[in-house]
Amino acid sequence: MFRLTAFTLASALVVIVPAGAQSRLPDIPPAQYDADQKKAAEEFQAARKAPLSGPFQTMMYSPEVMSRARAMGDYLRYHSAIGNTLSELVILITARAWSQGYEWSAHQPLALKAGISKDIVDAIAEGRRPTAMSADEEIAYDFTMELQYNKGVSDTTYAKAEKRWGKKGAVDIAGISGYYTFLALQLNMARQPVPANAPPLPRFPN
Repeated sequence: MFRLTAFTLASALVVIVPAGAQSRLPDIPPAQYDADQKKAAEEFQAARKAPLSGPFQTMMYSPEVMSRARAMGDYLRYHSAIGNTLSELVILITARAWSQGYEWSAHQPLALKAGISKDIVDAIAEGRRPTAMSADEEIAYDFTMELQYNKGVSDTTYAKAEKRWGKKGAVDIAGISGYYTFLALQLNMARQPVPANAPPLPRFPN
């Protein structure tokens, strides 16, 4: 029942982007930043040690949103209670739920590098439940899938997450999924192009 629901909703959530479509919010050249944008960019680079990219470029049209989003991501991506490997698993599930190609292209290589197996990554891309997951991967997978597709988490799944990572862990998993949903919505709204030669994310239905 759950699997059918996941496929049905995933199909309904597909956003068709015309071939060759341009971003609705093209990157703003740094030379054209206003004072607020300059401040936001400086804070981003100081925190991330990297230039702006993807959704953060999109959000520079509202630099206060970008800065607050970056600050939340600093914790959820790098310091959550479930660790960086499982956070990448949650991110991929979220990118798949929202058919977000840019998000997928950015995090698919990171998930593989962090230790998520290619079989698991490929299954998520194709909308299949992965096999041979570790106990921790299975808890994170079920928690995120239920949250994304059922809009809640069952008592059984929640209890497993709380037993493994505590209440803080449950909050953090929901936070990661919610944060990357927020970024996916920004990217889908802006029609952010997927980089050339990026890992593909199949569209539903295949």
